[in-house]
Amino acid sequence: MEEEVSIASIIIDAINTIFQTLFSSIDTNVASILDEVTFIDSSILKTSYFSSIFGSSTTSGILLVANSLILGFLLYYAVRLLLSHLLITQVERPTSFVFKLLFFGICMNSCFFICERLLFFNHTICSLIQSIGHDLFGESITFSNLFSRINSMIVIEQTNFNIFSIDGILKSFLSISSMNLVFTYAIRFILVKVFVLIAPFAFLSLCNNATASFFKAWIKCFLSLLLVQVFIALVLVILFSMDFHPDNIVSKFLICGSIFALLKANDLVRQFLGGISTDIRTGMQGMSNILKS
Repeated sequence: MEEEVSIASIIIDAINTIFQTLFSSIDTNVASILDEVTFIDSSILKTSYFSSIFGSSTTSGILLVANSLILGFLLYYAVRLLLSHLLITQVERPTSFVFKLLFFGICMNSCFFICERLLFFNHTICSLIQSIGHDLFGESITFSNLFSRINSMIVIEQTNFNIFSIDGILKSFLSISSMNLVFTYAIRFILVKVFVLIAPFAFLSLCNNATASFFKAWIKCFLSLLLVQVFIALVLVILFSMDFHPDNIVSKFLICGSIFALLKANDLVRQFLGGISTDIRTGMQGMSNILKS
């Protein structure tokens, strides 16, 4: 009997040691990664690789393809105008079409600057919220400080950590959720760049009423991805305003609820504004629904 208890104790200690090491590693690396991939600004567009793909002029990169499509829109309109005389149907006046083509062509070639300003403006609002939080609570409103507060409430110690205790279960949830946060916000980071890359085609689509829905889908998704950052800053300010106590079990569950709220930030913004989810399957389905509307 004693031997069975000893074996069970050894197994439990081994499990606790494994999870203690895992959670410590997550705590060490996740917070700094979250700050980097969440609070983004226009600097993410200023890498050499991104600039070469997007194109530094109208004769390179994606801008070259987009400018080539202007000729395609002209040919499409010319065919429609010719058929309108044969079939006696109404089409847009040539002067109106040419004006739209010139105006949105200029917007298309300036879309990098427009997207850059949107990112800068969004980051400025987010920084303002964080600065207000810092002035009110005397702490930087960042994930690094948030996880420091969480670790002060649910302490991992080699000697007494028990994965099967309430603290162990809560710590498991927090660690798994924090990893999920990294993947979610990393997807958002990538999607922001993707939507900037397709921005020229979105602006060019406004030249024709049949393709204008693409711009509506693009701007809704792009703005929702940006505003997630502002929502996260607001949630963090609220979290830093709350008085948590390590000995209060309610405080620990509130911490878990706050992480869940951060995890659902994109979905909450999407419900208000529409857009695309950072969950791949849900996001693609949402994009399809927007294009149909």
